Amino acid sequence: MENRYNKIKVFIAACIGMSFFGISIIVLGSILPILSDKFALNTAQTTSLVAFLPIGMLIGSVIFGPIVDQRGYKGLLILSSLLVLAGLEGVAFLDSVFLVQISIFLIGFGGGILNGETNALVSVIYEDTKRNSMLSFLGAFYGLGALGIPVLLSAFLKSYPLHQIFTGIGVVMFLLIIFCAVIKYPEALQKQGFPISAGFRLLKRQDLLLLSFILFFQSGIEGVVNNWTVFYLTDFGFLEHSKALLTITAMTASLTAARLILVSLLKRFSQNRILNISILVAIAGVLLMIQPVYITSLIGMMLVGFGIASTFPIVLGIIGTKYPTMSGTAFSIALVFALLGNNILNSVTGIWLDKSGAYVYPLILVICFLIILLIYSRVKKPNQTVVVR
Repeated sequence: MENRYNKIKVFIAACIGMSFFGISIIVLGSILPILSDKFALNTAQTTSLVAFLPIGMLIGSVIFGPIVDQRGYKGLLILSSLLVLAGLEGVAFLDSVFLVQISIFLIGFGGGILNGETNALVSVIYEDTKRNSMLSFLGAFYGLGALGIPVLLSAFLKSYPLHQIFTGIGVVMFLLIIFCAVIKYPEALQKQGFPISAGFRLLKRQDLLLLSFILFFQSGIEGVVNNWTVFYLTDFGFLEHSKALLTITAMTASLTAARLILVSLLKRFSQNRILNISILVAIAGVLLMIQPVYITSLIGMMLVGFGIASTFPIVLGIIGTKYPTMSGTAFSIALVFALLGNNILNSVTGIWLDKSGAYVYPLILVICFLIILLIYSRVKKPNQTVVVR
């Protein structure tokens, strides 16, 4: 019997999941000072607390692909959303450092699953001509989720305690999860199952590895920008901390706006041209920050946001086109590379800045952008389907 599902409702569910991922990425940074004060943590203890988020995300990114390919999307989408919700409430309400660590792990674990699964789901429900643009539309909801938490906290934290704010957020999230639970989804792509060896053989596909390495550097760039821009602007540019923070907000807002604009552009122009021009725009933004003052830094970070917006939807769209019958597993491999890139490049940047000074920050970003252009030029991009046996 044919599994009939409403494509629009499924896309809305994916957008809900992606916004939850945005929340999971940004929430810890937004409330970390509150947790540090609450538990009287020193720097080492705070760093240990933060480490549970990427660990959870990495594990979630590893496991989601084979599960959705064999078991379908609905159960895992609901479960991972509930895990993020439970983690958020745990962070707000629990009074034990150990239980808060578990809560942070759950936020990361659920978020890692949601990031991969929502992209894989949208890749499945839309055909080749719409896939990239709809993946870009989906990516805009990451920005909405990421921007929502700091906006809500800045608006209400002076009047309400954290647990009350998170209770309200939790109620809204739970209602959205109910919507996700009552609709139909596409069936699993490999209901009969597939040999584990077929999944491992994907690791030997040169085109998948090249695309995954693009996401390695792209995610690394995003991590470096989010974590080291304020340090660069305050240490080397001598900007006020509040103004430096505004440049990060401007970057996130421009990234979100760019992904909405890309929905139209990807239907009209070549994805190759868009990605190449986008990277050049991002490089121009970085160059504006070489001698940083507030205005040039603000404009530069907006250009960086616009420039990095297209990479993930275009690369994931290519992967979804090439591996339609194992898209979940292929996405899982690519997103694990992305998370590794985020962690490794963040660490390398920290070490390099410590040894050489903040002035090398733009150099690091430009090198990574040029590597992306070089790797992308080596990727075979015809819309051919790859069958892995």
